[in-house]
Amino acid sequence: MATLARMLSRASGFEIDVETLRPIVIFCGAGLLFALMLLSYGVDLSPGFF
Repeated sequence: MATLARMLSRASGFEIDVETLRPIVIFCGAGLLFALMLLSYGVDLSPGFF
C-alpha cells in the first residue's frame, strides 16, 4: 500500500498519505465487486459453465 501511495504521489505531484489511500481503495474495490455481481446477474455460473 505504501508503494502504491508513493507511486501515485510521484505521478500526480501531490502528496498522498497511506491513510488517505486506504478508504479510497476499499471503496473502489467494493464498487468493482458490486458491478461484477450486477453483470453476472442471471448468468449461470455453475461448475458446468467453466
